Amino acid sequence: MRRGAITRGSVLKVIAEHDETGREAFLSKYGFGEARSYVLVYEGREYDSKAVAGVAHKWDQGRALAPNEFSGGKEHAAAWLRRLGFQIRAVQNPDWARDEIILACDLVMGNSWKGLDAQDPRVVELSALLQLLPIHADADRNDRFRNPNGVARKTFDIATRHPDYRGKPTNGGALDVEVLHEFLARPDRMTEVARLIREGISTGGLQDLTQADDEEFDDFSAPEGRLLLRRHRARERNKGLRKKKIDSVLRKGGSLACEACGFDFEEVYGERGAGYVECHHVVPLHEAGEGKTRLSDLALICANCHRIIHRRAPWPTPAELKAAIEHRGASRLRGAATVGRQGGEAAVRSPVQEGQQ
Repeated sequence: MRRGAITRGSVLKVIAEHDETGREAFLSKYGFGEARSYVLVYEGREYDSKAVAGVAHKWDQGRALAPNEFSGGKEHAAAWLRRLGFQIRAVQNPDWARDEIILACDLVMGNSWKGLDAQDPRVVELSALLQLLPIHADADRNDRFRNPNGVARKTFDIATRHPDYRGKPTNGGALDVEVLHEFLARPDRMTEVARLIREGISTGGLQDLTQADDEEFDDFSAPEGRLLLRRHRARERNKGLRKKKIDSVLRKGGSLACEACGFDFEEVYGERGAGYVECHHVVPLHEAGEGKTRLSDLALICANCHRIIHRRAPWPTPAELKAAIEHRGASRLRGAATVGRQGGEAAVRSPVQEGQQ
């Protein structure tokens, strides 16, 4: 059986059967439970997407899929039904992303670290802004996505985790506490981060950045959130800027060796590596606004060092990483020299020690 090989016609037959038998009887008949992730929306009514997709196989392939043969999420049922043109809606809204919590925390800090009511104009304004952030796909949102009630609850989740709060905390998460501590430790920096996110959305600069490469950020650490990180990476990948930076270095008689470890692609790989090196944007995320990127803002760096820089915040500059590499190398040499001396001393003492035995 080919999972997912269903047609729109078969899905419509399943919907008709569902309407005729009723939801409870339909689910019981085929052994499915209520949808926990996504529902199919058709002519204003909601249907359990996993059950519908599974039973549709009966019409196209002779038997329905059992619940344990596939998932009801993005990889299987929801994707199959969306591919056929059906509207899919999330049952629950996605967890708050760091960028969203940064904006909420900035609002709470501006309110003297107190939560805000849903009717507060600042909450209503933030609710509208959060709905514009290009972080969560439309299919992952339901009708209550980041509405004023939800935003107000999040402000209390943050406010009740403040060190000076003496009452019982509300149901906040670990990320709420993490972002809160960032604001307490570096208020000016995080306030600027919130301003840059707001500015990027209002100008459209952040909304135009694709989500396609977000998986690569799983190994990256940036307290400023994913949106500013996307913009940072987009600038680093600007082919025009990269070429200008390389040309500028070569005109001055420089080489394309990594500014951190000294690796030279052409020297190691020959012609295949000629002219190749990556660019790193050295301006911190919380300082890089919508202004024009200067060539002096870019550093030439190898892929390994580039990944290591982005791996953990705060990001070291290429010069700082170079110093760390050199310090590490010197320590290893000292260690090797010590071992060598100890080995030599042991060889000198050995005859004496043998005579004493």
